[in-house]
Amino acid sequence: MTIRAIYNTLLLPDVSYYFKKDFFPNQEPVHTGADILFMLLKNEKEDGNYTPEDFYPIGISARIEGDSEGDTVHIRTLDRMDFSMVEIENGQINAAAAIRPEIQDMSEEEEKEEFGKLRTALLKFVQGYQWGLWARSFILQRKNMNDLVCALSDYLNLSPDDKYAILAADSRRERYELITRAVNEFMELSKVAEEAKTAQKDNQEQLYREAALKKQIDYLQKELDDMHPENVSDVRKFEKKIASSGMNKEAKQEAEKVLNRMRQEGKESHEYGMLYDYLDFVTSLSWKTPRMPKIDLDKAQAVLDEEHYGLKKVNANFAKKLH
Repeated sequence: MTIRAIYNTLLLPDVSYYFKKDFFPNQEPVHTGADILFMLLKNEKEDGNYTPEDFYPIGISARIEGDSEGDTVHIRTLDRMDFSMVEIENGQINAAAAIRPEIQDMSEEEEKEEFGKLRTALLKFVQGYQWGLWARSFILQRKNMNDLVCALSDYLNLSPDDKYAILAADSRRERYELITRAVNEFMELSKVAEEAKTAQKDNQEQLYREAALKKQIDYLQKELDDMHPENVSDVRKFEKKIASSGMNKEAKQEAEKVLNRMRQEGKESHEYGMLYDYLDFVTSLSWKTPRMPKIDLDKAQAVLDEEHYGLKKVNANFAKKLH
């Protein structure tokens, strides 16, 4: 019987898979009715460059159902298998295999009920997406829980260890719980990602709107300046003074707010003089942090010694007290 290594693929019993023919080396039989054993790799490795430690102890058997469109092979999985005495000779895998029994701790009715719940949840989930119509048809084609999770496995956030854990679960109830958890986590993560994407889009749209409004305000302000050129000189003067004043963020925002009032109300306003005086005052303040000059202590001591009598004696007495 042919043994093939496979990596990062969720294989469960009674599920149809389609493989490219080049997945099977030329020396291996690829014909309807041929049996295959799949051994799962723990890590991705070059074909044939294996050691017995590279494989999980549980795999699955399958049978070739037929070819599809010439270059595709239809395979149907059968039973979970225990592998032992694994040997690698010239890249060929040899191992002893035995069917691994399943714990039938769920009735057929329970399995159908759990499958129906999960499928309904998925159908409801995909309604909110543009690809939902295609996804709905895809989901409705699934016949059971194993078929459903294997079809979705490329989309689920499952590591190779997660996929193996589902296969290795002897209890059907435990396997169904792992499958349900994986699908529900996928749906929740997708919802969070979509919400984040929508929030980002809203933020971008708000930024675009804000930029457009600012351009419009600038345009309207230019129109007002052209209509009232007598107001422009004071406004331009304070714009420059605010920009070069070194104000902190809060002070600058307040000054610009007052400047906008001054610009809009014009010189004929009763408050124009008050606004002018306020801006004249705040822009005349020293907002920039002064640079402290470097103090030369030796030079300072020399100056004091030259201009004051008896400092050496005072310093000597002070030093004695310190000791």
